[in-house]
Amino acid sequence: MERRWRVLIVVVAGVFMAGLDVFIVNIAFPQLHTDFPGTSLRSLSWVLNSYTIVFAAFLITAGRWSDTFGRKRSYLLGTGLFVTASAACAIAPSIPFLVAARAVQGLGAALLMPASLGLLLPEFPPDKRHIPIGIWAAVGGIAAAAGPPLGGLLVQISWRWVFIVNVPVGLASLIAGWYILREVRHPDASRPDFLGAGLLTAAMATLVVAIIQGTTWGWANPRILGLLALTALLIALVGRRIATHPSPIVEPALLKVRTFSLATTASLLFFMAFAAMLLASVLFLTGIWHEPILTAGLEIFPGPAMAAATAVPGARLGARFGPGRVGAVGAVLFALGGVWWVTHLTGAPHYAADFLPGMMIGGLGVGLMIPSLTGAVASTLAPARLATGIAVQTTGRQIGSALGFAILVAVLGTPHTAGDFKAAWELMIAASLLAGATLVAIGGPSRVPAPVPAPASSDGVAPPREVLI
Repeated sequence: MERRWRVLIVVVAGVFMAGLDVFIVNIAFPQLHTDFPGTSLRSLSWVLNSYTIVFAAFLITAGRWSDTFGRKRSYLLGTGLFVTASAACAIAPSIPFLVAARAVQGLGAALLMPASLGLLLPEFPPDKRHIPIGIWAAVGGIAAAAGPPLGGLLVQISWRWVFIVNVPVGLASLIAGWYILREVRHPDASRPDFLGAGLLTAAMATLVVAIIQGTTWGWANPRILGLLALTALLIALVGRRIATHPSPIVEPALLKVRTFSLATTASLLFFMAFAAMLLASVLFLTGIWHEPILTAGLEIFPGPAMAAATAVPGARLGARFGPGRVGAVGAVLFALGGVWWVTHLTGAPHYAADFLPGMMIGGLGVGLMIPSLTGAVASTLAPARLATGIAVQTTGRQIGSALGFAILVAVLGTPHTAGDFKAAWELMIAASLLAGATLVAIGGPSRVPAPVPAPASSDGVAPPREVLI
């Protein structure tokens, strides 16, 4: 087997593990609620949000760190941290302990995700990079497809098994990566801005708390207004550090690239829609149609499976017609899935006629959208900033997911009827269409700019070329 395919197998194992953890935990929500009685949906949402917030806040810093100090080192460290935190989640005696362990998982995922694509893309020539991008995106779809049915099966034993399953996968990737991967780094004397990452974490956390508690405390409540004011202050401080720090969490030069900024914004909006759809689907099937958890997992499976099946063709279409155009079509299809649910779902369970078509249409949209977003970002990056740039885009994805979860919890409250979920499907439609409109501005292949070069060092000398060990 060629070396590049062995590298691909190793890194996508880590991507699969990190992606699976999001989807498999969603399906465990009903049992978590049963095993920890008295815990509200708002409190349980932090099992998801603690992961996504830490994941998002440290992705960019981790990407810079991996570019500078070694992508192999970052990948292996992140994988080891993720496995250790998964074991801690499995033995969690309380929701606060579980939330804390999930935050550590998020840090591990932040280290391994940008490094994975940063290790993979240099193994392929530029004109063939749509192939690994498509496969990398497809693995995310496969994780999404495997998560609900696998989670439903494991929950029959205990919700703790949804975390135990990460341990053998992570250990296998860790051992194989040690022997197969070679180090890739771009020496840089500057230190990543960890304080900036911490400020971003705090800003996201305060915003999520404000959104989740807004309907309970009242939007005019002084506590909500104070949280929103604190969020604005923290974001302003993050912006100042981006503008003044020698090694900021986001390089200002990247933000000035139109394609890069548009694709990252679209990622945030689309994953706000996707996260809301995923959790709402679990809650609808188990809470309104009263399906067993395993059955609900199997009923969700076709949508992610469709996304996985169409991700590689979606990457090829993006390379031919432009990621902006293909991604916009995907966003419209995803929104149409939501439209179907708004007009068809009722309290009477008719899976094949009412739920399945919306899931399949939406899954096709996801399969076109995700590789288009990644391809649009990768086309703007020099080799020295692949991991950093992908980290910025993935940060947008995770921020969108955290906001999607938070807004969904806020608009749902405690749902009792199918009509209560109309707001969830409308959130899915609106955010997806906004993402599609953002991608339309990118246009076709001719609109994609030349890759952004790596910045010069502080003395004005260009940084060293890529170092492979």
